[in-house]
Amino acid sequence: MTGARAGDAKLLRVEYQLTALLVPPPDTAELDPLQRHGVAALLDEQLDMLAGIEGPDGVEIEPLDHRIDVTTTGAHIEWLVEAPALAFAEEGAKHVLDELLAQTELLARWQVQRCEVTASDAALEAAMSDEPPQDEEEDELTEADLEEHLDQLADAGGALRAFEFDDLAEEHAQLLAGALITSAEILVGELFGDIAALEDGDTTVDEHEELAVLPLLPERYRDRYTAHFARQFLITMVIVGYRLTQPAWIPPGTIAESLALHLLRMEAATQLAVHEDLPTEEMLAAFDAVAVHEVSHEHLYKPHPESVDEDDAAADPDLWWD
Repeated sequence: MTGARAGDAKLLRVEYQLTALLVPPPDTAELDPLQRHGVAALLDEQLDMLAGIEGPDGVEIEPLDHRIDVTTTGAHIEWLVEAPALAFAEEGAKHVLDELLAQTELLARWQVQRCEVTASDAALEAAMSDEPPQDEEEDELTEADLEEHLDQLADAGGALRAFEFDDLAEEHAQLLAGALITSAEILVGELFGDIAALEDGDTTVDEHEELAVLPLLPERYRDRYTAHFARQFLITMVIVGYRLTQPAWIPPGTIAESLALHLLRMEAATQLAVHEDLPTEEMLAAFDAVAVHEVSHEHLYKPHPESVDEDDAAADPDLWWD
């Protein structure tokens, strides 16, 4: 049962080891020892000054450590950063390195030839491991399990700042907030697993039965949900989850964001439904009243093809970010 895996209040954050190669202009002679020392000093100074990196939609990427090795042909950087998803780390790091070179007069003609990110072994295993299926006996939650889950939701609720549920009792408002934050964490983690499965053999969602999140999207497009699509949707899910923690709510502005919020609500309902004494429907109605969608997605779930105009962008999942 998904509700049994509720965890910390924060979205999943992973440490990534970035490897970058910076190269001088093609007409540059091999760097002598003095030049290599100067390049290393310039890069080290600039990287030391970075307190944080702003990724897409303002998501924070935290630099943790770096090491620079300058050879006769370029500079190799190993950079440890913390981010909610690999794509954020890679995009943010590449952007920062491009800006760093452009703003450093002596390196202005240098270029970022390669910038790759991989998760640390421990984080990658935690994020992408396949959990064995549980039998019915393991799915049964004891009273102690339910109490612990309520405590987890209540603790997680402090991270939500986008909404105030004034029509709910304070306890129920806190639990709803916690269910939303916890759901964002769960969905982000499970999307890592979906991506790994799709990348194995370059498949689409309609070829799998074990995926966790992507099958919850409109069924008619399952043959269009590739690993590339899943990576894009992961970024969208992180962005929507991040917005929950900000004081001013930004409603979904694309079909992809609207679908991400829809899945987040579904998971939150699962988190709350395990507690039979909670007014789950009332709590979800309070969420619906404040988490408005600027872009509709409901018609994509209707069973009849004529419910979607094939000339509409909604008919093409690749355009759900437009």
